[in-house]
This record gives sequence, structure tokens and C-alpha cells, in this order.
Amino acid sequence: MSSHSGITGKPVWIDLSTHDIEGAQHFYGELFGWSFEDQGEEFGHYHMVKHGESLIGGAMSSLIGPEGPLDEPVNPTIWSVYLGTDDVAAASQRVTESGGTVVVDPMQIGELGSMAVAVDPAGAMIGLWESDTVEGASTMSEPGLPCWFEVMSSDFDAAKPFYETVFGWEPNFTLEDGSESREAPESGFRYATNFSRDRVSAGLCDAAEFVQESYWRVYVLVDDVDKAAKQVAELGGSVLDGPQDSPFGRLYTISDPQGAQLQILSGGN
Repeated sequence: MSSHSGITGKPVWIDLSTHDIEGAQHFYGELFGWSFEDQGEEFGHYHMVKHGESLIGGAMSSLIGPEGPLDEPVNPTIWSVYLGTDDVAAASQRVTESGGTVVVDPMQIGELGSMAVAVDPAGAMIGLWESDTVEGASTMSEPGLPCWFEVMSSDFDAAKPFYETVFGWEPNFTLEDGSESREAPESGFRYATNFSRDRVSAGLCDAAEFVQESYWRVYVLVDDVDKAAKQVAELGGSVLDGPQDSPFGRLYTISDPQGAQLQILSGGN
């Protein structure tokens, strides 16, 4: 098996399950300039989501099942995050050994790669992706592209060793003086990145005081976050929280008209 170690433990894909593909295409097309490209019946009308030539992720109607069209959505309307792995079958085995649950067994997706879906011990759903011809999505600090990913965990102490074991994370904590440490601070808020600063691409947040159910969330960079927040409402979406000013920029929590949530950010790194 060829090595894909460059993507191991990093977010490489985001995936939208929605009961209204056309509505999502309009909303994200107007807000971020994203396009949705139907991959046809062979792939269950899965859509590749792009910003210009940059691949963002994918989108799938929750009203299509293995046997065809459905009257009721088979999944909630939600954005999911996939982390890269060298070997999706071996990683899926580590999921169960580390207290997680595999909810979609490893499967080959044409010539693109292999996927699985798991739930971590704290209850957050996370996808696994082993690339063949598609290594992953474009994630960089350009407007219209995902720029950060984090899991809001209701049980930090269960989630941290899970991501270390399954995905090879080397969690680093930022201390009050700005330095990094592999050891958690003795008191105060706990937030760890998946790797050290030169490789960082995702975070693990001790969110027990804020959330009852753990979940992954995605940040998308925009030029003017206040203008974008107004546009969200004009397009039928909702602003759920914000504005909030952080060391990394100004942000809002939004949902699309169908209920899928994202963070929008400007002034980030």
C-alpha cells in the first residue's frame, strides 16, 4: 500500500448531507461562490463542491437511499469532517479499540479512495479518508475556503487519547505565555491542536460547559464577516451567534436555510 502520511490526522474533506441540494447550491453559491457538480447516478448523485478550481468537499441528498428516492431524509442536515489516514481499515479497527464506534464500515469510492464513518468516545461523528486519486480538499487561508476545523467535545479526556491513537495526533496546548506544551495546563481552559504549530490544522476544545453533544465544526474564511452575516439572513439562513472577536479574527456561527451549521471568519491567519 502506498503511503499517504502527508494527510494523516489532518482534515481532508467536508461533506454536506442535506434534504435540499438545490437550496444548498443556491445558498453556498451566493455566499461563498461555491459550485456543486453532480457526479451522476453511478455515485448516487453525489456532488463535488468547488470554489473555482479548488475542491472544497462534497454534498449528498439525504432523500436518496441505496434503493433510490425517499420520502423522508435518511440523515440530518449537517456538515461532517473527514480526517486523513494511511489505512482506513486499520484505523477503523483502532476506533473500536479506543472506545469509539464505526457506523459506516470501510468502503471503496470508485478510484478516489476509501472511506468510513465513526463516532468518537465523546459522541462526535468523524469521517475517515484514505486517498487513492483524490488526496483531499483545498484548505488554505483564502476567502471562500475552509480555514479551520475543531471538535467541540463534551468529554475532552476521552476524546484526546482517541484522536492520538486512531489518527496519530500529537496534541499541543497553547499556554498563557504563548508557548506550546504537550502537557495540559494544570488549570483553566483546555484547547489542544492536532500537531505542533508548523503542522497544525485542527483543534480539540474542552467544551463540556458549552455543549451536551460533541460535534465537529468548520470555519470558512470570508473577506468581510459582517457583510457575509447580513447576506446569510438575506439568503434565508440564520445567524446563531456572534459577532465574536478572537485573537484569530472576527466570527459568526451561521446555519444554512436547511439547518446545517458553519462558522464564518474574517481576519484569520
